Amino acid sequence: MIKIGLIKEGKIPSDSRVALTPAHCKFINKTQDNMQVLVQQSENRCYSDREYKMAGIEVKEDVSDCDVLLGIKEVPLEMLIPNKTYLFFSHTKKMQPYNQKLIREIIAKKITLIDYECLEHEDGKRIIGFGFFAGVVGAHNGMMAYGRKTGAYHLDRVNSNKSFNDLIHTYFGLHIPSIKIAVTGSGRVAHGVLEIMNLLGIHEVEPDEYLERDFPYPVYVHLKGRDLYEHKEKSTFSRDNFHQHPSHYNCTFKKYISHTDILMNGIYWDHDIPRLFEKEDLKDPSFRIKTIADITDDMYGSVPCNLGDSTIDDPVYGVDKFTFEKTAPYLTDTIDMMSVGNLPNELPRDASKYFGQQLIKHVLKDIVEGNSSIIEKATIVKNGVLTEHYSYMKEYAGVS
Repeated sequence: MIKIGLIKEGKIPSDSRVALTPAHCKFINKTQDNMQVLVQQSENRCYSDREYKMAGIEVKEDVSDCDVLLGIKEVPLEMLIPNKTYLFFSHTKKMQPYNQKLIREIIAKKITLIDYECLEHEDGKRIIGFGFFAGVVGAHNGMMAYGRKTGAYHLDRVNSNKSFNDLIHTYFGLHIPSIKIAVTGSGRVAHGVLEIMNLLGIHEVEPDEYLERDFPYPVYVHLKGRDLYEHKEKSTFSRDNFHQHPSHYNCTFKKYISHTDILMNGIYWDHDIPRLFEKEDLKDPSFRIKTIADITDDMYGSVPCNLGDSTIDDPVYGVDKFTFEKTAPYLTDTIDMMSVGNLPNELPRDASKYFGQQLIKHVLKDIVEGNSSIIEKATIVKNGVLTEHYSYMKEYAGVS
C-alpha cells in the first residue's frame, strides 16, 4: 500500500488549486487497493478541509508518513520532507535562477522529484497540466484589457464568476468590434484560447486572408510552428529539426504586426528559439498591437516587452513603446501586457477537476507500479541524484 499525501501550498502568493479534488480522492480510496490518499490541513484550497472530510478522506497536519506527496507550485525549502517522492511544478528544467536553491535542497534532502511539466507522451506532447484553463483565463483577460483600453466593450474579471459555465454566460450578447487577433501555439494553452474565441463568436481565418484583407467582423488567425518559423537557408519548416536546432530558424511573425490588434501568445519558448519580435519593433509606426496576453509568460522571452509577472489582483500593466518602461495600463503610446503566472487560479475548481482527472488516468498508476519510461523521463532527481535526462543541469544543481 502506497500512501499519497495532498500537501498544502506554501508558496507566496498562495495558490488555491489542488492536484486531486475530494471526489478524486474518494474514487482512488474506494477503487485502488494499492493506494490510499490523505490530505494535509490547509486554509487556502479551493476545496475546504471539510469537503475532503465529508468525502471520507483523512485530513491531518503531519503527512510525513506518506510515500508520495502531491502539490502544485514549488514547495518552500523549509517544508520539504527528506527522502520523499514529490510531484509538483518545480520550474527548474530551464535552469531558472530563482529556483536554483530549490533543486539544490531537493538533492541535499535525498528527495525524488517528478515534475508535472516533464510528463510527456512519446511524441513529446505534455500529458498533464493546467494549460487549457490558462488559455481560457488568459484569453478572457486579453479581451478584457483591450475592451478597457479602447472603451469598445466591457468584460468583468474571470474570478467574479464561480465557474467556467458562469463565465460563458457573461459572453451572451457581447458585441466585439471588427478587430484582428493573432493566436500562437498548438498545445493546451492555444486550445483554451480558441475556446474563448469561439464562445465570443470571433471567426477564424487563414493566414493569407488575415494578411491580405480586412473584415466587417472580428477574426482570429491561429499560428502554429510552421506558420511562425522558417529555416534560415532552406526557407522550410520541419518540426523535429526545429526542436533540435531552433537557432537555425527565423521567426516570421513580424509580417503580422501591422495587421494585429491583440496577440494571444501560447507558443513554447526557450532561449535558443527566436522571439516573435524584438523590443525595437514597438517603435515602428506600423506596430498595431495594442494588447498582448502573454499566457506562456516568459520574462523577456518570445514577447520581449514582458517585463515580468503581473498578478491576479492586478493583471495588466503598460509598456511604453519608446522607453520600454513599465507604466499604468490603458495609456496612449503603450502596449498593454497581461502576464499572470498562475492564470488557472482564477477558475481553481474547474482547473483542479481537469488536472486531477488526467493525473488519475495517466500518472498515478505508473508511479505506484514503477517501471514506467514516462515517469522515468519526468524524474529530475531520484533519491537525491540528478538523473541522466537532466545531466545538463549539473552546474545549476551544484553537482559534479
